Amino acid sequence: MASFNKIMLIGNLTRDPALSYLPSQTAVVEFGVAVNRKWHDKDGNKKEEVCFVDCRAFGKSAETLNKYCKKGNPIFIEGRLSFDSWTKEDGGKATKHRVTIENFQFLGDGGKKESSPHEETSAPSDTDDNPEIPF
Repeated sequence: MASFNKIMLIGNLTRDPALSYLPSQTAVVEFGVAVNRKWHDKDGNKKEEVCFVDCRAFGKSAETLNKYCKKGNPIFIEGRLSFDSWTKEDGGKATKHRVTIENFQFLGDGGKKESSPHEETSAPSDTDDNPEIPF
């Protein structure tokens, strides 16, 4: 049986990253991303919908995202869809899909948490080293 699980998103962070550590001392960061879709309906009216996606990253990627990202920043994310299930305090069952980040790319330079040079990510860009390039 064939299977394929790949997600690619470009959106803006809906909240500041929240960094924590597993008992193994592996870094974990969680944040949300809003992805917009715009179109015109059959009458020519502009329409827009927003999809809110929970995201999670581990290890060095988690630490880098926590250090350089904040609410509102644009980001490109590549990862896989994960499914979590747990028992709530009231005994009920809860489930959630989220994206587990495998690669990412910062988009734009505005609003970094700290002012420092670009740190290498899993998906480096040739334009990162030359701010004169207009795209």
